[in-house]
Amino acid sequence: MNRKQFLQNSAIIGGISLINTNSLFATPKKSQSKIRKLKPKPLLEGNKIGLVSPASYIDKSELNDSIENLSALRFNVFYTDKVLSKHGYLAGTDKERADDLNEMFRNKEIDAIVCTRGGYGCARILDFLDYKAIKDNPKILIGYSDITALLFAVYSQTGLISFHGPVGISTFNNFSIDSFVNVLMYGKNRYIAPLAEDDAFNPDPAYEPFTINSGKAKGILVGGNLSIAVSMIGTKYDVDYKNKILFFEEVGEEPYRIDRMLTQLIVSGKLKSAAGIVLGVFKNCERKRNNPSFEKTFGLKEVLLDRLGGLEIPVFYGMSFGHVTNKITIPFGIEAEIDADNLSLTFLESAVNV
Repeated sequence: MNRKQFLQNSAIIGGISLINTNSLFATPKKSQSKIRKLKPKPLLEGNKIGLVSPASYIDKSELNDSIENLSALRFNVFYTDKVLSKHGYLAGTDKERADDLNEMFRNKEIDAIVCTRGGYGCARILDFLDYKAIKDNPKILIGYSDITALLFAVYSQTGLISFHGPVGISTFNNFSIDSFVNVLMYGKNRYIAPLAEDDAFNPDPAYEPFTINSGKAKGILVGGNLSIAVSMIGTKYDVDYKNKILFFEEVGEEPYRIDRMLTQLIVSGKLKSAAGIVLGVFKNCERKRNNPSFEKTFGLKEVLLDRLGGLEIPVFYGMSFGHVTNKITIPFGIEAEIDADNLSLTFLESAVNV
């Protein structure tokens, strides 16, 4: 073959390669407007709950606490040896944690999955999850804090309704249990999420509810921990905020860091098309130092009013969820309504397939 013929053939082969790469084998981008809502079955007394540790590790006493909390609600508890694995600050390697969660979904004897704790690490396992198995075996998945990453990924990839609520080591008091039972077991078509009356007497200003923007709005509920939600931006696991009711909570972040996260949501355009926002308790998020290091800095309430007050959607602060003792269970992906003036959040459909 002479040089001229070789170059001609190479060009043809290169063209075919280009077509294959960019057209024939391209994976179409999934439109989130076409996500089909998938509801898990409700919990029943005697159901078997699988415990997993997809983020930071727990010790034996924390595992026992998780078992006692769920057993007290008359559930049977199942777990593998991976639940106590340790790998640095993680509960095992990424593969071990992902495999454990995948197997809980595949296991036909497991009725629901409860995360033992949050911490850090869920984002690291998102690429290793078997979303087909999750979609084919829809089950309740519940947790909060770092578990937010799982809630985003499961919804965006499968449409499965998951739940922002207690983890295994949470305090299961009467308030939290009442919400847990109403949402996961009774599956009410209309449920007004309560504000914890005990919190009204808490001297910590973080527990004081207030309206940021007046009004009512309806939309699909999505959200969780603020910093984790912000970290989803730019990934394939993020969700579309258009016409959504957003719910956010945070812990241990100073006001300037809250400012940074909310500003990221604003300048990325994520909040422009949202229907409304309900904020939980931002615990331990008041300024501890003058950060940034100027003589005067903003407090938490000032930041929230400044960053969210200009949005033309209803917004209120202080709903009973987050890193707090009294926490409601919030379905990720169902229709809901907020009334910012009356500080209320109402679920407009059952979150489970009753």
